[in-house]
Amino acid sequence: MRAIVSMLDGLPLPLRWSVELAAAMFTIGAVVGLIIGLQTYIPTAWFAMIEVGVPAAMLGALLGALGGAAVSLSRKITR
Repeated sequence: MRAIVSMLDGLPLPLRWSVELAAAMFTIGAVVGLIIGLQTYIPTAWFAMIEVGVPAAMLGALLGALGGAAVSLSRKITR
């Protein structure tokens, strides 16, 4: 776990936020997909996890990159 944290610390802020938010959104999307899949058709519940988790991760990556870029830009402007 420390290796992952140290690797993320070396990344630029927009990329770091993008990776972190994409991972968080994928996890949330996968759980939601699992719940939906279990309620709909149990044998394909694993696919519902991917079907909901991947678009959520893409959205998280986009939002993380935009947020990180905004914070990074605001830090450069205030200097």
